[in-house]
Amino acid sequence: MDPTAIAWLAHDTRLILCCLVAIATIIVLISVTRLPPFLSILVGTFIAGVGAGLAPEEVAKAFSKGAGGILGEAGIIIALGSMLGAVMAESGAADRIASTLLGLGKGRSLPWVMALVAMVIGLPLFFEVGLVMMVPIIFVMARQSGQPLLKIAIPALAGMTTLHALMPPHPGPLIAVSALHADLGLTMLLGFTLAVPAVILAGPLYGNWLSRRMDVQAPAELGALFDAKPSGQRQPGFGISLLIILLPVLLMLGSTLAKVALAPETSLSVTLKFLGEPLIALGIAVLAAVVCLGWANGLPREQVGTTLRKALAPIAVLLLTIGAGGGLKQTLLDAGVSQTISKAAEGAHLPYLLLAWLIAVALRQATGSATVATTTTAGILAPMMAGLAATQSSLVALAIGAGSVFFCHVNDAGFWMVREYFGLQLKQTIWVWSVLQTIVSVVGLVGTLLLWWWLT
Repeated sequence: MDPTAIAWLAHDTRLILCCLVAIATIIVLISVTRLPPFLSILVGTFIAGVGAGLAPEEVAKAFSKGAGGILGEAGIIIALGSMLGAVMAESGAADRIASTLLGLGKGRSLPWVMALVAMVIGLPLFFEVGLVMMVPIIFVMARQSGQPLLKIAIPALAGMTTLHALMPPHPGPLIAVSALHADLGLTMLLGFTLAVPAVILAGPLYGNWLSRRMDVQAPAELGALFDAKPSGQRQPGFGISLLIILLPVLLMLGSTLAKVALAPETSLSVTLKFLGEPLIALGIAVLAAVVCLGWANGLPREQVGTTLRKALAPIAVLLLTIGAGGGLKQTLLDAGVSQTISKAAEGAHLPYLLLAWLIAVALRQATGSATVATTTTAGILAPMMAGLAATQSSLVALAIGAGSVFFCHVNDAGFWMVREYFGLQLKQTIWVWSVLQTIVSVVGLVGTLLLWWWLT
């Protein structure tokens, strides 16, 4: 056997084993020793990095780079979303929206209404943005309806994460469509066809089943923040309340339309893209909430300012944990885990859809990033897909998106956001988030296989 092949196999085997040991260590430290997730992930990162052959100082630099990168993207968005939710709760806007939604769906139909609302809000938004916007509505809906928190939350989570995986214009599906030269409109149509049954199974049906077996109460700090009783002189109307929460959605949708339908250098296109940046869109929404929901409804300026500042303290632990997850992801990437999985995939002889799904699953498990999983998988498969028909290319792109959300765990920012926002234990987070994501992923795979058989 070629000595270089032996060295390659030995290195890759060691790298995969180090990933597994690091993840197991993180789980044990959190669940058994009760160490904070941030510290547990830091320890696991050094185990993975040093074990994979990186120098300790390289591990430290990779961790800092990854943590800074994800906090630069998600940290400010989470902070702005927390402020927006606090103002909506304090002013009564969240109660107004929840009361109206309760009028549309009561009892058994309420989870279905939540899933539909989450799909509408999540269509143009990153999952992190959609989640921070939906959390106050979820808490108030659970309080007003008297239903279990998970029965309301899981359909909302399913609606947002499914679109994030299967529907352009989200980054993952768009990357796959571009790399595989698939048709965007056809991919959106097929993606919606897959998204509907995925949301139904992972949302209302799974939420009803799990809420009967797991009792979860809103966490003390965030629950008090987002579930506060209105204190304004008058409650804002439903129209302005809905407009404020949909403002980031509309701005980001405008940015997407500008990228697709307008010439790139026109003033209108540049303006829409600027306003549609998540940071800008949420910042504008917070300012609009302060003026239209706070000041205009009789809340003193000092009280609004206190509400905004109060919104930041409960998310400090969440931000540290998400940053640590980003550090772990970057360390594994620097150690070469993507290349390892890519090399293993090149020798596989499987049907296109199954191969695309499995590669994306492996990369997501190793790196914790749907974007990395999608980009790398599409790059590996692109040369093989040159002769495929338009429908087949679109289905391969969707299979990649489905694989990129399989069983997300401790190296995933969304995992820690769900855990901290809903006050879950580690085991509970696996049931709420990891299993939910797995249902979406498997339904996406089965759906692409059935459509391939039916349409080609």
